[in-house]
Amino acid sequence: MAFEFGSATPEEQLREILRGAVDVVTEEELRRKLEKSYREKRPLRVKAGFDPTAPDLHLGHTVLLQRMARLQRFGHQVIFVIGDFTARIGDPSGRSATRPPLSEEEVRANAETYKAQVFRILDPERTEVRFNSEWFGPMSAAKIIELASRIPVARMLERDDFSKRFREGRSIGIHEFLYPLIQGYDSVALQADVELGGTDQLFNLLVGRELQRDYGQEPQVVLTSPILEGLDARWDPEKQAIVGAKMSKSLGNYVGVTEPPEEQFGKIMSITDELMWRYYELLLDRTEAEIEQLRAGHPRDAKMALARSIVARFHGEEAARAAQEHFERVIVRKERPAEVEERVYPLPAESSRVPLAVLLADVGLASSRGEARRLIAQGGVSVGGERVGDVHAELGRGTYELKVGKRRFLTVTIQ
Repeated sequence: MAFEFGSATPEEQLREILRGAVDVVTEEELRRKLEKSYREKRPLRVKAGFDPTAPDLHLGHTVLLQRMARLQRFGHQVIFVIGDFTARIGDPSGRSATRPPLSEEEVRANAETYKAQVFRILDPERTEVRFNSEWFGPMSAAKIIELASRIPVARMLERDDFSKRFREGRSIGIHEFLYPLIQGYDSVALQADVELGGTDQLFNLLVGRELQRDYGQEPQVVLTSPILEGLDARWDPEKQAIVGAKMSKSLGNYVGVTEPPEEQFGKIMSITDELMWRYYELLLDRTEAEIEQLRAGHPRDAKMALARSIVARFHGEEAARAAQEHFERVIVRKERPAEVEERVYPLPAESSRVPLAVLLADVGLASSRGEARRLIAQGGVSVGGERVGDVHAELGRGTYELKVGKRRFLTVTIQ
């Protein structure tokens, strides 16, 4: 569904905006803001912040991006805040230890990839991209001290992660107390009407409301979305709920938005049927009626449709079709892919062999030599159709077909 500004009533907008939300502070304020926006023909300023702590976005990030896109379709102005300043501190939300801060170079490189990726979901014409170093870079120490004076330590210790670490005698850096203040001040600098975030961000978002009041602004409405569980999450029959860690690159349970189509498709097909419906709810703008219709069919067909929709979003319909064909050929029928990439690997003049783990890392079939050794030890690597279990295995000059996991093939000529 696509709407132009003013074509949907405040009540229609409210119903769609709140679909799937967890916390709303407050619904009545949001209704009033939507009514005023509709009456005055002034789009709301909707803010969401992302710290560039890793070079790529994954599906967990897109839960918020989907809600932002939904607001855009009603004509509202979305502000994608890249937290290049806050990333230097490290968000302590949900962490049991101080997060090491990133270097300025790491933050800058990651931020550039974010800018290139978000417009796979958001409308660039209705998206304002801002870096919070714009207002914090030139801010004086005196101004930061003045900002810090607005929230007492007791208020900071209301945060679950801070209070738990305090009770257990674990370190809390003074700079970590600054993080909610700085994120909150972003809302002041941008005069946000609404701020979106995950449920783990609720405290930080509420600090933004408090600071806006202190600075004489109307407080923003806070709207949180569920945290997307990773690929390894499972249904717990006792709790009657999906349980598992959130999607995270560091945990390896993620689907990256820039990953190859076959990799995205295969990862989605690996999730449980119960988790599939959770992904439908959080990642796709399907109506409840559409999801119920899918539930009435075979779960495998629904999962195929989910995987294809996600691949199509990031790579296009043709790539999604090819990814499905690849999956059915390689995984379902266990056939060799129709096309296998070929690569030449030159050995140094003084060498006649290369460790398999080194080769896998160098050609990109593993993210590191350590991961390559782990994959070999787990029986996830085959050479020429034969599984290799020796982490010290070496290959000499020649041509080899490498297979890692169920989906990744590469023909390598070692010269």
